[in-house]
Amino acid sequence: MPTARAPRPSGRRLAVPLTAALIATACLALPARQAEAAGNVVKVTGSQGNWQLSVNGSPYTVKGLTWGPSVADADKYMPDLKSMGVNTIRTWGTDASSKPLFDSAAANGVKVIAGFWLQPGGGPGSGGCVNYLTDTTYKNQMLEEFPKWVRTYKDHAGVLMWNVGNESVLGLQNCYTGDELERQRNAYTTFVNDIAKKIHSVDPNHPVTSTDAWTGAWPYYKRNAPDLDLYAVNSYNAVCDIKSAWEQGGYTKPYIVTETGPAGEWEVPDDANGVPAEPTDRAKAEGYTKAWNCVTGHKGVALGATMFHYGTEYDFGGIWFNLLPAGQRRLAYYAVKKAYGADASRDNTPPVISGMTVEGDASRVPAGGTLTLATTATDPDGDALTYEVLGGSMYIDKDKNLRPLRFTDGGSGRLKVTAPDRTGVWKIYVKVTDGKGNVGVETRSVRVVAPPVNGTNIALGKAATASSHQTGGGDCPCTPAGAVDGRATTRWASDWSDPQWLQVDLGSSQTFRHVQLNWETSYAKAYTIQTSDDGRNWRAVHEVRDGDGGIDDFDVSGTGRYVRVHGTARGTGYGYSLYEFGVYR
Repeated sequence: MPTARAPRPSGRRLAVPLTAALIATACLALPARQAEAAGNVVKVTGSQGNWQLSVNGSPYTVKGLTWGPSVADADKYMPDLKSMGVNTIRTWGTDASSKPLFDSAAANGVKVIAGFWLQPGGGPGSGGCVNYLTDTTYKNQMLEEFPKWVRTYKDHAGVLMWNVGNESVLGLQNCYTGDELERQRNAYTTFVNDIAKKIHSVDPNHPVTSTDAWTGAWPYYKRNAPDLDLYAVNSYNAVCDIKSAWEQGGYTKPYIVTETGPAGEWEVPDDANGVPAEPTDRAKAEGYTKAWNCVTGHKGVALGATMFHYGTEYDFGGIWFNLLPAGQRRLAYYAVKKAYGADASRDNTPPVISGMTVEGDASRVPAGGTLTLATTATDPDGDALTYEVLGGSMYIDKDKNLRPLRFTDGGSGRLKVTAPDRTGVWKIYVKVTDGKGNVGVETRSVRVVAPPVNGTNIALGKAATASSHQTGGGDCPCTPAGAVDGRATTRWASDWSDPQWLQVDLGSSQTFRHVQLNWETSYAKAYTIQTSDDGRNWRAVHEVRDGDGGIDDFDVSGTGRYVRVHGTARGTGYGYSLYEFGVYR
């Protein structure tokens, strides 16, 4: 999902975990039921600049959404999709488990753009690298596998078209560079054409397309995949640039947009804390409206879109894109419904959060301290509003899950929140519900820092040694010095075993009264603080048996030249890792 004009950096967009999850859910083995109707004849008809999609001879514009729920929930959600004016859903994988989804779609007058997944997909985490020049085993396997499922479902009323691959022309940049990347991209698109020919030989009644992440992939398809019936592209904030790219590229096939919506994480500027500034709920709704207007504005060439995303996950990516997180409808849900021409005149609509600010310095919020949010929320239907506050550590540890944060409601949208106990940049989410199945969500980032300690950190900049340290990988080497340099962006990390220790040489015998430990994700569940006069004979001055990471702040009475943290039980399967080991007098 990059811009329409140039590939994005190799860092993967947030939608990858969603895509991977969708593939996983699409592969559930479920009992099948009979389709509701016979198969259809779907054609791309017309001539240059005056194309249309037809189903059994009748014009068909794709008014779609990408499909997120479990196949087991198809009957639960398909009527809702129909009520939104949706006539098409898109999937990323097709196999034996797909039949209940096709059945449910057909029973509700919805059709499926049925996907087939090819490696590597759009980026890291989407799948392994394939050598499309030499890996005949993989290619032969796909040439056998995909037509098998086409043969199985070609007469199913739920099928609209076949879609081979997703964003792999872009994704190959994560596997190859330079001239080899060009060779692989040409080989990949040639292979897509081989699959298209094979599918056409099995099923002449449904079109074949192939999705990629930006129109920069289209020259490869133009050169190497003449048997595709139409092109397909994922494009978000740059969706309105597709028309000019198509015109300038001299293409002779129409296209569909297989993912679109508001600006993605890779398209927005960073905020004051250095992380992508997520659009507001209202801006996201407007993003869907804009996208649809640009698709329908390319008449005779753009044959419709499956906008992203009819998903229910309530996590980092789900809040960014899902129309239905945890089954609750957002402003964007109704924007899509309106765009597709469904009647929303009698709908109870979501709360609108028109303002949200972090009082004080959002770049220095003490861990475990009080964070005050000022929100302005109203409900168009006058419904009573309920607030919830959640925190996400995606930009700290890549964890996309959200966790509830304790808060008190001071009235008029003023929320006093207990800040997370771990340092780093957190996303703070305010969720406002109306009791009628609707939700408004806004988010801001805060940088959580270690609480200030009165006194002098006598360990700062002193010589530090350890039982072990990580020499490479990720942000390492992570040497002992990283834990006493006064910076929360460097760390010490040990081997993955017990026990481990980190010690600091104060230079002379010193008396101290307080210790502050700033743990990275890999924390100590059990440890002692020890002192020594000679670095060999140690005495314990503090013990922790139930550590939970984050900031450990405690008073202690100790004297010695050497002070160490001696870990005896890790809190994770990794080693011990400290951003900072502060010893105060």
